[in-house]
Amino acid sequence: MEQLSRIRTLDLIRGIAVLGILTVNVGSFAGPASGLYSPNLPHAGSTLDNWAFAFRLVFLEGKMRALFSILFGASLLLFVERREAVGCDGEGLQLRRLLWLALFGYLHFVLFWDGDILFLYACVGLGALILRRAQPKAMIVLALATFTLWQAWGAATWVPSVSREARVMAGTATPKETAEHRRIIADYRAEDRADAAATLSGFTSEVRSRLSERPDYPLTMVAYNWGEALSYMLIGMALLRSGFFSGAWNAVPLRALALGGAAAGLTLTLAFASWAHPRGYPELAMHMALGYGLGIPHLLTALGYLALLVMAAPRLLASRLGLRLEAAGKTAFTNYLGSTLLMCALFSGWGLGLFGQFSTVQQIPFVLLAWAVMLGWSQPWLARFRHGPLEWLWRCLAEWRVKSLHR
Repeated sequence: MEQLSRIRTLDLIRGIAVLGILTVNVGSFAGPASGLYSPNLPHAGSTLDNWAFAFRLVFLEGKMRALFSILFGASLLLFVERREAVGCDGEGLQLRRLLWLALFGYLHFVLFWDGDILFLYACVGLGALILRRAQPKAMIVLALATFTLWQAWGAATWVPSVSREARVMAGTATPKETAEHRRIIADYRAEDRADAAATLSGFTSEVRSRLSERPDYPLTMVAYNWGEALSYMLIGMALLRSGFFSGAWNAVPLRALALGGAAAGLTLTLAFASWAHPRGYPELAMHMALGYGLGIPHLLTALGYLALLVMAAPRLLASRLGLRLEAAGKTAFTNYLGSTLLMCALFSGWGLGLFGQFSTVQQIPFVLLAWAVMLGWSQPWLARFRHGPLEWLWRCLAEWRVKSLHR
């Protein structure tokens, strides 16, 4: 019953999203987090690096996170409704799943990587669970209102710093403004050096550093990101309830959303990239844009991508690649954490210690390696087992009993 109730389109898109998430996040594994904001940080990149970064910025940055978050909301609601349909306490079981997910996320942060998103999803998922009985229209209205206000507030907090940065670059800043800007940039470079030292220091040292210096960092992530994440989850829940993922939408609105959303979102992102690229991607402007300013373009593009993938799903799921992507989506939890383990094994001090040695373009082979691993193991594994390893563990913990793993 559980396997028959799955919506294959959700798994397919989730598989694409988990591959896309790594494509964006690889920079924070391979070097200091500042590299996510510019190909010229912490050191100047080549022309090819700048163009590769531009491609990622326009087509992937923020869009994959939006896809993943929307799918999380849809899957959260689907899980509850499927369980309730067979007389189970779907809400109570989902609550336990979220609590265990929070633990997984915190351990992910402490042991491996401070870019974890699972803890955020677990905490924000509690809010989405409370709102799950709302009508789709109400979900969309609340989501769009929250999202717009959240992005506007966040962007507004960055305006003074970005304006000062622009004046410094134009040579019109006062000496006081220039000194303040230099102090901020110096602080960022100090963080880069601390990041490199911690990553290359060894496993136990890095764990101690996280626990002693910033044990509450995942909660900080929730505080800074809950508005965006909750909005995405509510949109996913509304789309699921409207039949979007199960083929209930007819071709006209699907095409309109696919073409309109993707065209509008990509055009707006391209306009920003056209401004930022010749200026070398100014650091503070990029922080504002990636954190808040490009929120609406990210959402529009993600919705366009979703509609395109829903229309393409029947053909994709009939292909070998589509089946492998579907399998990667079914094992997305394992693939997400597994990709962290692989990247840390390559770049951290307890692994090969390659941190800080590869530019934006040079990171691409590592992305392709991770894609090959995710697409290579997922389908053969699911041919023998019902769930991915961590998916199985998560289910056993949530239900507090050992479930059958073999088919």
